[in-house]
Amino acid sequence: MQPPPQPQGAMANGSAILTVPCSAGRRPKRSSQRRGAGSASLSVRASSDANTVTLLDYGAGNVRSVRNAIRHLGFGIRDVRSPEDILAADRLVFPGVGAFGSAMDVLNGTGMADALREYIQKDRPFLGICLGLQLLFDSSEENGPVSGLGVIPGVVRRFDSSKGLIVPHIGWNALEITKDTQLLQGADGHHVYFVHSYHALPSDANKDWISSICNYGDSFVSSISMGNIQAVQFHPEKSGATGLSILKIFLSANSSGAKVPARRKASKLAKRVIACLDVRSNDNGDLVVTKGDQYDVRDHTSSKEVRNLGKPVDLASQYYIDGADEVSFLNITGFRDFPLGDLPMLEVLRCASEKVFVPLTVGGGIRDFTDATGRYYSSLEVASEYFRSGADKISIGSDAVYAAEAFLQTGVKTGKSSLEQISRVYGNQAVVVSIDPRRVYVNSPEDVPFKTVKVSSKGPSAEEYAWYQCTVSGGRDSRPIGAYELAKAVEELGAGEILLNCIDCDGQGCGFDIDLVKMVSDAVTIPVIASSGAGAVEHFSEVFEKTNASAALAAGIFHRKEVPILAVKEHLVDAGVEVRV
Repeated sequence: MQPPPQPQGAMANGSAILTVPCSAGRRPKRSSQRRGAGSASLSVRASSDANTVTLLDYGAGNVRSVRNAIRHLGFGIRDVRSPEDILAADRLVFPGVGAFGSAMDVLNGTGMADALREYIQKDRPFLGICLGLQLLFDSSEENGPVSGLGVIPGVVRRFDSSKGLIVPHIGWNALEITKDTQLLQGADGHHVYFVHSYHALPSDANKDWISSICNYGDSFVSSISMGNIQAVQFHPEKSGATGLSILKIFLSANSSGAKVPARRKASKLAKRVIACLDVRSNDNGDLVVTKGDQYDVRDHTSSKEVRNLGKPVDLASQYYIDGADEVSFLNITGFRDFPLGDLPMLEVLRCASEKVFVPLTVGGGIRDFTDATGRYYSSLEVASEYFRSGADKISIGSDAVYAAEAFLQTGVKTGKSSLEQISRVYGNQAVVVSIDPRRVYVNSPEDVPFKTVKVSSKGPSAEEYAWYQCTVSGGRDSRPIGAYELAKAVEELGAGEILLNCIDCDGQGCGFDIDLVKMVSDAVTIPVIASSGAGAVEHFSEVFEKTNASAALAAGIFHRKEVPILAVKEHLVDAGVEVRV
């Protein structure tokens, strides 16, 4: 399998990039031709010196985050172009992304697998990240069995969701350090960021390699260390100050990394607090962060202007500093005719990923389309451009609703929907489905063919039940499918996470729709993010205590500084909820 296809004009993944200063506050002028992803960048070769690291980027997924973290720490990057480049490296970073089998196909097909084995056997400085750890083992069950590099004894297996475990394992979890190693200095007791469905199992045969384990259902290998060979299952480039410290230790000979502030000792998977930024072009053409009131983003005044709550990159950077566990961008401008033509969100992502070292999700406009010249672009090409620009996950809305409807009607997975295409290449952990339902009250569950719940507050005519009708096109159009049915279908089609909104609660500040969140989070085995309605810190603890939500998202209360992120975290700690502080 070859690396994911690149849209015409897109910059090659392997380039080392010197980025021109960002100006992500102004919408670029519309062009009649497609601009390449590298149109605002210069491709350069890093010089060979002690401050240069060799990066093995084989062309799948978001490696820009690793590049940005390395540069943020003051190091240059030399890219691997051939097996010889691996053997010539002084320090090699392998940020593996995607599927195990696809990665091994590329490594074997290019001769890089043998070069990697030789480099590692010579005990040269090596850091594998995520899949870069898994590939060191004998084999994986992912679409397999598939043989790995065979450096470490053991098998990589999928987490078992049959007993209620939420898979993928997404979020901030604690490390249990089992071996004294310089790489993990200061990381004990801190949360680091994981996103994976498969894990390496500890055994007597590989115990000497293991430097830390993590518990998620069962214990799995979270890092290995043997001589100069290091690898981690988590993402240091997305683990905030703790992760940057780990990266600096590897990159700097005899470095102890940056000092990480002492915190309450982490013990398990944390609940996530996510800041969401709705980004659109206002009437003057400026890209702004706005906020809806039941999905209406214009002020209820005579001016009817789009609410302007700040610049996207500035706000995202501040939320990272404030302690947000993730930042989510939603492009609601709606470049329906040509999603890649103006590059508004791509510019925002490129700039934000240089300053924000927690996961970035982006949604809006990720679909198949044909431009004015008749050139067809697949949703996979569109998503690939977002990943290369800095997104860690992409969010699909309306397109996922249509795919779910077709699947429920036929029972057939065509493999052609955007959801299926993107999850197949990048893994389901990279795909979020955004569900936007409205509450519809009924007198009895028998009144509709959809899943209903007995609501905690009766309807306007004293109805005791409700179903949640899904919408598309930003809540403008209703569809004949319920939130429960949609959630079950998209999980089957390959979604790795669900962003669960509620139009009725949006902008109301009265709390999350607990009935809706509980119904959906009980129905699926993938993580659910509760969204819409937060107005006080108590609303976060309520949704975590009463439902199986893995994360809670808010927008307006953060933008307007009504409720600081730190206040939410401190309240959750006091309420006994595990969070990253």
